[in-house]
Amino acid sequence: MIHDLLWIPLALVLSYWLRFNLESIPSQFLNSLLLLVVIAVPLQGILFWHLGLYRGLWRFASIPDLVRIIKASCVGTLLLVGSCAITTRLVWVPRSIFFLYPLLLTTGLSLSRISYRWYKDHHFTLRARTGVRTLIVGAGRAGEMLARDLQYREEYQPVAFVDDNEKLHNREIHGLPVVGSIENLEEIARGLDGELILIAIPSADKALLQKIVSQCNRVEIPYKTLPSVFEIEEGQVSVEKLRPVTVEDLLGREVIEMNYTAIAAYLAGKVVLVTGGGGSIGSELCRQIAALGPVRLIIFENSEFNLYSIEQELLNDFPEIPIEVILGDIKDTDRVAWVFSSFSPHVVFHAAAYKHVPMLESNPAEAVRNNVMGTKVVADAAHRFHAERFVLISTDKAVNPTNIMGTTKRIGELYCQNFDQFSKTRFVTTRFGNVLGSAGSVVPLFKKQIENGGPVTVTHPEITRFFMTIPESVSLILQAGSMGKGGEIFVLDMGEPVLIDDLAKQMIQLSGLKVGEDIRIVYIGLRPGEKLFEELLHESEALQDTSHGKLFLARSRQVEWQVLTQQLEHLYKAAVSRNVQEMTDIMHEIVPEFRQ
Repeated sequence: MIHDLLWIPLALVLSYWLRFNLESIPSQFLNSLLLLVVIAVPLQGILFWHLGLYRGLWRFASIPDLVRIIKASCVGTLLLVGSCAITTRLVWVPRSIFFLYPLLLTTGLSLSRISYRWYKDHHFTLRARTGVRTLIVGAGRAGEMLARDLQYREEYQPVAFVDDNEKLHNREIHGLPVVGSIENLEEIARGLDGELILIAIPSADKALLQKIVSQCNRVEIPYKTLPSVFEIEEGQVSVEKLRPVTVEDLLGREVIEMNYTAIAAYLAGKVVLVTGGGGSIGSELCRQIAALGPVRLIIFENSEFNLYSIEQELLNDFPEIPIEVILGDIKDTDRVAWVFSSFSPHVVFHAAAYKHVPMLESNPAEAVRNNVMGTKVVADAAHRFHAERFVLISTDKAVNPTNIMGTTKRIGELYCQNFDQFSKTRFVTTRFGNVLGSAGSVVPLFKKQIENGGPVTVTHPEITRFFMTIPESVSLILQAGSMGKGGEIFVLDMGEPVLIDDLAKQMIQLSGLKVGEDIRIVYIGLRPGEKLFEELLHESEALQDTSHGKLFLARSRQVEWQVLTQQLEHLYKAAVSRNVQEMTDIMHEIVPEFRQ
């Protein structure tokens, strides 16, 4: 502030001096100069404070600071003209002063700040750096911000950018050259003695990230990445946000456009029930639904710990949303009926299910009771208590099933599809493949095996699976719920299937280890009920495009309703009596494509 106040008389004296062609100021004008100084210093000082010149640090002086300086100088000049007109009628006051003064004041205040920032920005680069020699992949906005942050940190020595945009090659950003393309990253890193690679492309899709990681693995030096655009808050980029590349980055970093207006239209202001709300899919459903402003969120879950965990998280993140946590089992007809009668949910997301394939092969009766009869109990309650919408969460294992789990989910699909024609409730089914990080999936298993030193067990060298991250899949579930008119099966676009053998190798490499040397991969053979290749639709289900590029519509298979309900009664009796052979025969009748 003292610096700025000193510039006020200096700018006035320089203005007079320039007015008189850099010669002595005539004595008759000195009184007016003195008067202007006396008026301008307190007037301008008040404006400086009021307009926020001291909110910003000189260290980070930028365009907003320049705008505030210009505004303060111009407003101050206008007030100074008015004050002089009242006190002296502008006698012995050269009119050109009021043009020169704001220019000189603005220049003086700005140059000081710019000079200080330049010094602070470059004082690290003006002396020898001893930090880790760092390459930045991505010379866009995020890369520029990251490079600027690195220059203030003695532990890093940024040396160059790598970017596929040829227009940037041989150019400089913050004094760092853009030296080549990503395909030459290995050669560039070795030539510049790189010790660390930082990936600064938050918008990178999984194909680009896999390409970059492949190059990094060849160099055999550490590498980190900025989070995706979804994870970076308010576009802020800094060293603190860097983290190791994860398998979720490589398999699920897709940009999905959502129609949040349509989603909010059927969820905002509504009572929403999520069964299995403590599971991997169910808990993410709760998070995304809570963000859309339901009038009440009901979480139905049979795991006490999972229910407690999601309750505490939502109470912390969404304290304004009324949340009801209900401990119970979807097979319990009375408990489910009590939930519906007590809270009258408008929308139901049915995520509760048993889904571990080998385990359900050993426990088929429980698979039927939970995945078939439990689904029927919740669907019947939704119809009886006039829910507006019922969204069933299904799986690609329901297509041409070869196991008990997939067959029970297919029966649940058939029941909900065909129940829709008799009910005012809209029954909608969503079908998708594996989600990264879900309970019982292959990714957590591989992580644990790697942490234990291996080996990593893969069932078959040619086995493939579809993968999507949990947030992505749940977003599409919510989108499908908004589009469904009733009776549809929405199939989520899972992208290309992933070779599990490649996934295991990538996860080993991401851990900084070498395949075959540090961690072995062992092939143990397909487990009971497992397929080599998963499918997303039956041969009779011709996919149709929808208004959303990531959602497709499978043609529903109609069944005789009375026959289906009778078959389900027989199936339930067989499950209760643990008659596995009779259960299997009935499931073959309901799902002819079931091959065990």
